[in-house]
Amino acid sequence: MDKILIFDTTLRDGEQSPGASLTPEQKLTIAQQLARLNVDIIEAGYPTSSSGEIEAIREISRKVKKPIIAGLARTVRKDIDCCLKALDKASKPRVHIFCATSKIHLKYKLKKAKEEILRLTAENIRYAKKFIDDIEFSPEDATRTDFNFLTEIVKAAIEAGATTINIPDTVGCIFPSQFSKLIRDLKKKISFVNVNLSVHCHNDLGLAVANSLAAVESGADQIECTVNGIGERAGNASLEELVMNIKLHPEIFNRRTNIKTEELYKVSRLVSHLTGIPVQPNKAIVGSNAFAHEAGIHQDGILKKRITYEIINPKDVGVKESRLVLGKHSGSHALEEHLRKMGYHLKKEEFAKFFTRFKQIADKKKEVFDEDLEIILDEVKKRIPQIWQLEYIHISSGNKTVPTATIKLKKNKEILEDSACGDGPVDACYKTIERITGVKGKLLSYSLQAITSGKDALGEVNIKVKFAKKIIIARAASTDIIEASAKAYLEAVNKAAA
Repeated sequence: MDKILIFDTTLRDGEQSPGASLTPEQKLTIAQQLARLNVDIIEAGYPTSSSGEIEAIREISRKVKKPIIAGLARTVRKDIDCCLKALDKASKPRVHIFCATSKIHLKYKLKKAKEEILRLTAENIRYAKKFIDDIEFSPEDATRTDFNFLTEIVKAAIEAGATTINIPDTVGCIFPSQFSKLIRDLKKKISFVNVNLSVHCHNDLGLAVANSLAAVESGADQIECTVNGIGERAGNASLEELVMNIKLHPEIFNRRTNIKTEELYKVSRLVSHLTGIPVQPNKAIVGSNAFAHEAGIHQDGILKKRITYEIINPKDVGVKESRLVLGKHSGSHALEEHLRKMGYHLKKEEFAKFFTRFKQIADKKKEVFDEDLEIILDEVKKRIPQIWQLEYIHISSGNKTVPTATIKLKKNKEILEDSACGDGPVDACYKTIERITGVKGKLLSYSLQAITSGKDALGEVNIKVKFAKKIIIARAASTDIIEASAKAYLEAVNKAAA
């Protein structure tokens, strides 16, 4: 099975994402992880852009030996000299020379004729060839370049000594079937013996991965891509998506990569952390939701057989395991399995109560965490008779309003309602509960803490109340801290009454 070369340009094109500037130390850290990922080529930067860039590439060249290390250069001798200087410590150096070729770029950007572009390309490749064997050439904006001229300049580059020809879809404008045809047509017109044919696709229309794979299917030997798909504008083809598509579809590509896919998640998180560009939750392969399931039907299927809803084993990309997210869409099977993993085994009637309470909380929260489940378990497994139960609570409060609480409690089948004012909404609640129950207590301590993170976190209230000579500790939780406060006090009253 033939190999597809993975050319990673995270440190060059990826770093061109707005706000993604990396220090030399950070670039080295990413390069070392890319080497562990086993990419074939690392494009370490654009040396002529700054002296710091040269030093960063030199440091990578000194310390990262397995992959080819490439530097980018225009068809300008100064750029090539900068590249050679930056790569002088590399064991496998490559100079990547590019020149715009589309009519739009020639007219508005370079203001040069085709003949001059052909001359510059051939001259500078021949110049670089005096010092280095591995030379890549990219006709920038190739997908908008006249095909006859594209063919002419690619032939000129190969004759001058280029060992890799890269076809960039610089503005992400082409469609997969069109790109596939372009690659096939080039291979018909040009002999690529001992020359690799590469592609570099941008994601302006969301087709970078699809276009790259179409090119591979048509005979491309190398794919240029970035971790997490970062890069100019809408980004580049995503390395992790390309690699896993090729791995999972041998019947289509009959090709392989050398990528150690178990390192994908790790390098994704590293690049996200150092560039400050977050990975969207629903990002394929490496997003936080890529192996997360909330829908009850999906969770049930995953528990019975993982492949029902997962075509990739999470461990294959470096994710420890699938995650069953507990939320309002979760079913009883997933919840029961999760409780079992936590070490809890509930009786049938206990679980029925637990599931009902779980759904009540899940309707208020985006995700229910283990700490939330612990609180529900405490509620369900109470041995104290629930003489009084909270049915309804309404609070009126403000900096210019006397705090007032209206509460309905259920005792057996009777509903009792009353209101009271207090120094604050919690005090008003407690006074109202005392009026309804007739049980007087003295609040000795009150504490509130968030059990989980987020604005929708459960708040847990812990109180200590003295009833006559008896001191009782009680607690309760809710996404509403006033409700949690009232439930905690009612729990203390129930304990005292019992």
